[in-house]
Amino acid sequence: MEEDPGTMPPFVPIRVPPPDNHVHTRWSWDTPDSATMVRACERAVARGLPAIAFTEHLDFTTWSPEDRATAEGLVDRHASRHLPIDVEGYWAELEECRERFPQLRIWSGVETGEPHLFAASVAAHLRDAPVDRVLGSLHSLGEGGRLHRVGRMLYPDPDPTMRRYLAEVVDMVESSDVFQVLAHVDFPRRYWPGGPDAYQEKDFEEEYRAVFRALAGTGRALEVNTTSPLASVDQVRWFHEEGGEAVSFGSDAHQPAAVGQHFDLAVDVVEAAGFRPGRDAFDFWRR
Repeated sequence: MEEDPGTMPPFVPIRVPPPDNHVHTRWSWDTPDSATMVRACERAVARGLPAIAFTEHLDFTTWSPEDRATAEGLVDRHASRHLPIDVEGYWAELEECRERFPQLRIWSGVETGEPHLFAASVAAHLRDAPVDRVLGSLHSLGEGGRLHRVGRMLYPDPDPTMRRYLAEVVDMVESSDVFQVLAHVDFPRRYWPGGPDAYQEKDFEEEYRAVFRALAGTGRALEVNTTSPLASVDQVRWFHEEGGEAVSFGSDAHQPAAVGQHFDLAVDVVEAAGFRPGRDAFDFWRR
């Protein structure tokens, strides 16, 4: 006997999670050897992700005379343990994963630290090893001839450092066109005195909006980072109101278990701010 259509539950479409566009493995200098691409792909498949991007850290401890960092008098990084990417090892493992996980789209990538300061060095790396995804990040600020990790600069008074940080992000967006996605726009919040919950996002609304206007003017994507304290609906809506066109999701995983973490919550935030899935499962979300 056929079921009466009037008693059938309503159809609820299955929502495919977005790609994870920001993942680190052992080829990043700050990530343990146990964090392999294979294990990250296994987690991505288990979570039903359509794609994953391996965006290893591209940071410099020495740089070209043609880099802006040189013109600004920066000579080194404070307490640096940054290492270059082993390009040969990275590509060998990535190709292995592409063969092993045909159901998963696997993108190559880099996360460029302070790309506006290292344009010549970044360009030289990408000429030799072009990639699918390039993220732009600001982790450090210059002071006294050195680049300092921004978390170290938040004490004793964090507010001026945060305002300086966001102004530098504007500069980075306006003076570097190498990256497609702006990663973790409020990176210092991870290290906020008193903990991330003590951070008052609203106090910096105008500074955020300046970043978002600059980014929207380039048509590039804003990342919602799920390792950082999750962006609020207000923050993503500010990007939307300033003309932002696209949002990328990134776990910023440094361990395979973190791949795709909290994407259900991030999707709710991004939808509430006015963005929707893009042209297909592999696209950024769009306004």
